[in-house]
Amino acid sequence: MHALGAWTDHTQETMALLGDRFTRAQLSEAIDEVRTKASVSGKSEESNDALLSVTRANYRLNLPPGADISELVIFPFSDNERHGIEDMRLVRFTGDDGSSHYYGTYTAYDGFRIFPQLLEYHQGRGVEIHVLSGCAKNKGMALFPRKIGGKYAMVARLDNENLFYMESDDVHAWDRARLLQTPRFPWEVIQIGNCGSPLETEAGWLLLTHGVGPMRQYCIGATLLDHDDPCRVIGQTSEPLLVPSGNERFGYVPNVVYSCGGMIHEGFLVLPYAMSDSATSIAIIDLDELLRTLEP
Repeated sequence: MHALGAWTDHTQETMALLGDRFTRAQLSEAIDEVRTKASVSGKSEESNDALLSVTRANYRLNLPPGADISELVIFPFSDNERHGIEDMRLVRFTGDDGSSHYYGTYTAYDGFRIFPQLLEYHQGRGVEIHVLSGCAKNKGMALFPRKIGGKYAMVARLDNENLFYMESDDVHAWDRARLLQTPRFPWEVIQIGNCGSPLETEAGWLLLTHGVGPMRQYCIGATLLDHDDPCRVIGQTSEPLLVPSGNERFGYVPNVVYSCGGMIHEGFLVLPYAMSDSATSIAIIDLDELLRTLEP
């Protein structure tokens, strides 16, 4: 396997959020020049450091010739990621022209703060990492696999409790969010979140969710969104699909079953999930039977 984070020899062309006009080193030089030529106040110094930090978090990794995407292993690279990259929701995205590429939304952690980040993989262009801006914040963001109504669409939890539907003309900057779903049942009374990108079915968009209930128990459920207006909830499982039980309740993060995405294959939902950060399993669920359990 190829370790992306180790390819420092291939990252000399790393570009800032400002575009291809400046390399990271050039921006650092420009900020240093401002510091030496002007009396920089504490707030200005903080602003410069924040700008440099955000810029360093946007970078490109050039892959070795012949590298296969299925062999890639992603390691923390920027300062924002130095304490980990978590919970990536990876999706194969189909563009308006029918072309396909991959997006992955994930959380970067520097030891003090979390940052919403986006991985992009385009064939022949390597891997690009960007910080998401606008109302994109907190954790657990998942892109739809195609545009909805001509706009990028995403499900996210912005307030540590509820799910929101977001849309934007720019996949990197999000400026519109609407409340989508609030906790309804005891197994999700503390907060809800998504378990990966929505899956398109004839009945609508199947959104896998996780709910946090009493004793901080994480369970996995499902919600069905309207096909043309995904901000409208059609149905939801009143009982969770998966609940931690037996040995699944013990581990580094106890009492948790959690997933970052499933797939539909030949009439079945294939759902990989983790158990208390100690092991991974796969659940196979009949799709038609699941859809019938969704209460209006």
